[in-house]
Amino acid sequence: MKENGFSTHQLREKCGVDSKTIRRLRANDNMETKTLNKLCTVLDCRLEDIAEYIPDEQ
Repeated sequence: MKENGFSTHQLREKCGVDSKTIRRLRANDNMETKTLNKLCTVLDCRLEDIAEYIPDEQ
């Protein structure tokens, strides 16, 4: 976000995500794919720029 010059406030407004979702992003918590899609669209980036797959420990 900072690389693209976005504050969390601007991100909430442009993506239509709420503050709870922003907290989840900061905590690396689960995200819905539609939220990730919105973020990629607004930030003009690819999914792998904002997310990483980490398999569950078994």
